[in-house]
Amino acid sequence: MTTVPFALYDAFSDTPFGGSQAGIVSDAAWIEADARRLIAREIGAPATGFVTACHDHAIGARFLSTVTELPMCGHGTISLMTRMVEQGELNWNGGGRIDVALRLPSATAAVEISRRDDGRPLVMLDIRPPEFRRDSLDAVELARHLGLREQDYSPERPLETASGDFVHLVVPLRDLTAMRRIKPDFAELTRFCQAHGLQTVATFCSEVEKADHTLHVRDFCPAVGVWESAAAGTTNAALACYLIRHEIVRQNTDGRIVIQAEQGHEIERPSSIRSILSMKGGSIARLQVGGVATKVMDGRLHLPITPP
Repeated sequence: MTTVPFALYDAFSDTPFGGSQAGIVSDAAWIEADARRLIAREIGAPATGFVTACHDHAIGARFLSTVTELPMCGHGTISLMTRMVEQGELNWNGGGRIDVALRLPSATAAVEISRRDDGRPLVMLDIRPPEFRRDSLDAVELARHLGLREQDYSPERPLETASGDFVHLVVPLRDLTAMRRIKPDFAELTRFCQAHGLQTVATFCSEVEKADHTLHVRDFCPAVGVWESAAAGTTNAALACYLIRHEIVRQNTDGRIVIQAEQGHEIERPSSIRSILSMKGGSIARLQVGGVATKVMDGRLHLPITPP
């Protein structure tokens, strides 16, 4: 048997048992694809991150759900970077910020880590702004799959598809009452997503539980192996762009927009996700999403494989 370091984090949560879970395997360069899939399935978290390289503030990684490899993962990135700071692989060097290049199989993303007043790392990941389109979808059918009525949709805001690192169907609802009424038929919702090439169905409303937040979110991802996500970075980045696109929020005098989303309340895993948009000439010049991660488990995996 070979053992490798492993930890489980709750991302987008300051406390344990909130946010979205991510397993992090921090010495995984030698672990083959088939073994990564088995490990991710065994851990059973919405995402497991495998660190494949770490050199001079450049980190190689791969993210897997229990059913597929993910091109990008917001909550996995926050957990992975927090792990690397805690292990001393990333150092503050007397300052309050660390810049990291996250190297994924198909892209490289910038990550900015800042030290909060309490010493914990706040991780912000650069996300490519999605492109929006209006697909030919049966909104009545979708409402039925979500356990909603057609009247639960927001009358002022359209359903749109946001296509970026993931493909999200953005579904604006009237209020918290409609959000809490959702009871998905996941078998039918999965078929609906597969038929339309969707990876998540992102419902939101502007009514919130916490006054310092901008929107309330529920994100359903059965097509990638997660019934309901407690916290989703890429989804919230897409929703932030939707808010700008439809002038639901406006930029500050410094050209920045900060959006704080609450998510996971209905599944008893409350989360807080921050999106920061830097605007230039009415367009998004930079899109970041992030938060903090809290470690809930630390140990070693025992694997029936041997490093080469």
